[in-house]
Amino acid sequence: MEKAEEIRHTRGTKEIYSKRKESVERTFAEVKENNGMRFTRLRGMEKNKVQALLIFACHNLKKLALWQWKNRKMAIGA
Repeated sequence: MEKAEEIRHTRGTKEIYSKRKESVERTFAEVKENNGMRFTRLRGMEKNKVQALLIFACHNLKKLALWQWKNRKMAIGA
């Protein structure tokens, strides 16, 4: 953990790490807000892990579908 903190504060990675807030953290916030992940409705760690994996898989598929739709529309020229 200490080594990770040390690397994070080096000159080259400061810019990269600051962009993390725009991509990674934003995705988690969207999923938590839109898919009800602020509170759990299941009991047990394993059940909650499975639910989280399914939600994130669906989120990624949705992003992929929207990306493909956007690129298709650009290729057609609409």
